[in-house]
Amino acid sequence: MIKNGARLQSQVCDTQVIVVRSAESLDDLRVGGAPVVPVGGDVDTGLTIDPGLADGTLMGKRYVDDAGAEVLVTKAGAGTLSIGSTPLTVKEAKPLPASD
Repeated sequence: MIKNGARLQSQVCDTQVIVVRSAESLDDLRVGGAPVVPVGGDVDTGLTIDPGLADGTLMGKRYVDDAGAEVLVTKAGAGTLSIGSTPLTVKEAKPLPASD
């Protein structure tokens, strides 16, 4: 299982992430349809980005899935973060309480 604090990178674009909250679903974490690898790990140069998963990632945004997994994008890229073929969603910021 991928642990909290793990640094991962895409094999098909520039996206890099840090795992904020781990879950078993992250074992199938993908970017642009291709599995992620540890930063600095071996990249399969024969892989290409899946056109259906090419919406890109936003630097500094947290992405979550239904199982509670959360990753933080540290370097943006062209691929979509997904668990298998299910795209992750951008975590919405919690509104601050009003200070009267």
